[in-house]
Amino acid sequence: MAISPDHNAKQEAIGRIDAPDSKNSPSALPAIETLSLTRRFGALTAVNELSLFVPPGCIFGLLGPNGAGKTTTIKMLTTILPPSAGTARVAGFDIVRDTVGVRRNIGYVSQMISADGALTGYENLLLFARLYGIERQLRRERVAEALRFMGLEDAAKTLVRNYSGGMIRRLEIAQSMMHHPRVLFLDEPTVGLDPVARHAVWEHLRGLRNNFGTTILMTTHDMEEADELCETIAIMHLSQAVAVGSPSALKGQVGPEADLDDVFVHFAGGSIEYGEGYADTVRARRTARRLG
Repeated sequence: MAISPDHNAKQEAIGRIDAPDSKNSPSALPAIETLSLTRRFGALTAVNELSLFVPPGCIFGLLGPNGAGKTTTIKMLTTILPPSAGTARVAGFDIVRDTVGVRRNIGYVSQMISADGALTGYENLLLFARLYGIERQLRRERVAEALRFMGLEDAAKTLVRNYSGGMIRRLEIAQSMMHHPRVLFLDEPTVGLDPVARHAVWEHLRGLRNNFGTTILMTTHDMEEADELCETIAIMHLSQAVAVGSPSALKGQVGPEADLDDVFVHFAGGSIEYGEGYADTVRARRTARRLG
């Protein structure tokens, strides 16, 4: 899914997307910071006074049962949804007062399909390079770089409808990285993938962090994935963050033999078994079907 600056600011963004304002140097600011971030839908509070700090270059996991507020949090941080109260800054930019600044500096891979099956991998990436306002003379270089980094060079001229599930997910991540964002948001990045494809995606996410310094905030229900990838996790329950820390620290709080499943059940009140609703089930199954 491409999140582009608004139309009036598009020309201003061209040529400057790789040169963020020096006042917002990534070394001087947290990649993501929220303070009492809240979102209400009528009488329902989906996210309640969420305060998080994500340092640059971190892989941060947002865990919790369905309905806990994870996706709503990501939608606010990516400026898709305005908060009802509280504040947040992403890559140094306020999510309400400077939505264009936020969008220039983030990538977002949702569970919704963002790759066009009727186009080749190369054509999909070229389209996203245009959407992100990358200068014409840089586009082909960026596309080649993305294909090489995500291990898709040999499939560049293949229609995406013929890709495997893991290849589609890697392409979608490549699409979101075309403009070299500081922060990458991933909503269930490996849902529906087989173990081999899942581990391949993990390695490429580590590569993004290690090679480009990309900060990654991801949601997942896969406790192995959270344990393997994330330096820090936050567990959400009933719209609030009820635990934040490294996987090892949180396991230590629960017990000497605890794994991350035990941590989840401990802090989420056992709702891992019944948190999923009809709409969530439909969305997850559609995503799994799409990825083969």
